[in-house]
Amino acid sequence: MKKTLFIACIMLISIACKNENKSNQEETLVDNIENQSDDLTLIKGEFVYYDDAAVLQSYDEIYGVFITDKMLELSKQAQAHKKLPTDMVLVEVKAKVTKQKDEKILWDNKAEIIEILSVSAIDKENNNIVKLGK
Repeated sequence: MKKTLFIACIMLISIACKNENKSNQEETLVDNIENQSDDLTLIKGEFVYYDDAAVLQSYDEIYGVFITDKMLELSKQAQAHKKLPTDMVLVEVKAKVTKQKDEKILWDNKAEIIEILSVSAIDKENNNIVKLGK
């Protein structure tokens, strides 16, 4: 529960600190979520896996991510683009999205990553995340 609360705090801080210039964000994050004909959803957004909790934040939704082999593979790829373990990375994935209740994931939306399309670092100039701690 502490892990989920920690991730939730990070997400809330990042959302609260973002610039109000949404038109630029909308242009760069067009089609964050696209439904595919194969029952998978294309999600573009920011991903973090820390302390056994994984979160994927698109432009307008937050997803708790199921811990699977594919998610662990994504986390491994993301390590190359992080300076700190709590840093988020930009990802593009295909996932199965559900609102089904889960004991560990308390987010309304949950995602099971099926395919990793891209992983990249967040642009430092547009990264307005406040870091807590030392």
